Amino acid sequence: MREIQRTIACAHVFSKDGKLLMGRKDPKGGGVWADAWHIPGGGVDDGESLEHAVAREVMEEVGIDISKHKVTPLPYVNGGSTEKTLKETGEKVLCHMDFKYFRIDIDHDADQIPVRLSDDLVETRWFSSEELKDIEQIPGGKEFMQKIGYMH
Repeated sequence: MREIQRTIACAHVFSKDGKLLMGRKDPKGGGVWADAWHIPGGGVDDGESLEHAVAREVMEEVGIDISKHKVTPLPYVNGGSTEKTLKETGEKVLCHMDFKYFRIDIDHDADQIPVRLSDDLVETRWFSSEELKDIEQIPGGKEFMQKIGYMH
């Protein structure tokens, strides 16, 4: 199996009332960890800055323009590997990922923020820190949420 390396720009999108936006992918659509809740994000294109990539991914995946909101790079480094089916070719590859994280603070309560599903996501939801304990997250997701202090 062919191996690829990707840098992934990841967005912790928080509402004014302290909720975190997460989504689930269509298990039939390829991608990685399709049956688990995850934060918006995706691969950084060649020549693209991390800041542009995270803004593009948030717009593509959940339809939120973050350009007028506070975007803060998070100093955490994380990585992972998983099998992925490439959308373009249907080829199965082993994808090694380096995650780069950003926190986006939106100055509205969660129920006031319109979210649009993309072709990538079948469901989105805003979660309180308490609710995160009870949901299926990507491998290492709960541990990472504890590390950044959002989940106890």
